[in-house]
Amino acid sequence: MTDISSVASSAVAMVNKQTADLGKAATSASISFESALSKVKTAVVGRPQTGFASGPTYEAGTVTAKTKAAVSNTIDAAKSALNIKF
Repeated sequence: MTDISSVASSAVAMVNKQTADLGKAATSASISFESALSKVKTAVVGRPQTGFASGPTYEAGTVTAKTKAAVSNTIDAAKSALNIKF
């Protein structure tokens, strides 16, 4: 006959193992998701040329900021060439 304490002990050990395995799977999935998200961000935005990953210096290196700066510089050059003062 099987002792109740050994059955309970085996059940607890089985639950603990499954909980540990689930924790490992969750960590692995989180790391995989962060990696994939980082790759997508790099593909869409590009790598920062400044070494920064966020903040004003990083944003200045994005395509949007570069486009805005180019348009602003073009307008400033046109104003200067036409002697327009504000």
